[in-house]
Parts: sequence; structure tokens; C-alpha cells
Amino acid sequence: MKGKKIMFVNTASYCVNTPQYTGLENLYNKYKDRLIIIGFPCNDFGNQEPGGIDDVKEFCEGYNITFPLSQKIAILGQGIHPIYKWLTTKELNGKFSSTVDWNFQKYLVDKEGTLVAKFENYTSPQDSSIIKEIEK
Repeated sequence: MKGKKIMFVNTASYCVNTPQYTGLENLYNKYKDRLIIIGFPCNDFGNQEPGGIDDVKEFCEGYNITFPLSQKIAILGQGIHPIYKWLTTKELNGKFSSTVDWNFQKYLVDKEGTLVAKFENYTSPQDSSIIKEIEK
């Protein structure tokens, strides 16, 4: 991962945004020389990721996902995973505070490890704003 940008995405199998898996996989394949995408399965929004990690991986086979998926995590409340605490807290990331509003919200970190952008859950992985940040 060293020398690459990293996109962090909270994912869910049963969400209106789930078809973004295809766009994320396409983005990953196109830019894998400079970008890592990591999916973080999460059940914090509408019980849309109810199964275990094996269920998630099996579901993702239907989308031919090759980018890494983490174990299921919490991104809200007391049990928030440390990476999401860092991504959403200005005092930790040095850039901005934010709230994860729904599944498939995207955060981009540059190759030096600096948080550079947040993209809303409804933003397509092929959106020009995302492409612009990746290609910088």
C-alpha cells in the first residue's frame, strides 16, 4: 500500500447503494497502480449488513470484488473502529471532522497518509470529483 492513495468505504450488502460495488471494482482495476480501495462491511445503517464476514464475502463474489474487505466493523457510537474515529475526527486526522451518514460513504487518503477528501454515499465511484482526486 505504500506510495498509493487509499479509499475507505463502509459497505453493506442490502443497501440501495450496493450496486456501487461494481463502480468501486472498476475504479480499483483502473487505478490499482496508484489506489487501494478497502471496503469496511458495516451493519450500522438499517441492518443492511446482517450476516458475518463469510456471508459478506460470498455476496461480493457476485460483484467479482477483488479489492480488500475488512472484518465487519462499527463506524458509529461507542464501538467505533479506530480508523473511522481517525477519518471522522479533525483532532486526529488534522483536516476535518465529518459524520458517516449512510453506507458507501468514501474517504480518500493521499500517499503520504493525509486525509484529502470525503465523498457522500450517493456519489458514484466514477464521479469526476473522485477521479480528479485520484489523478492528482
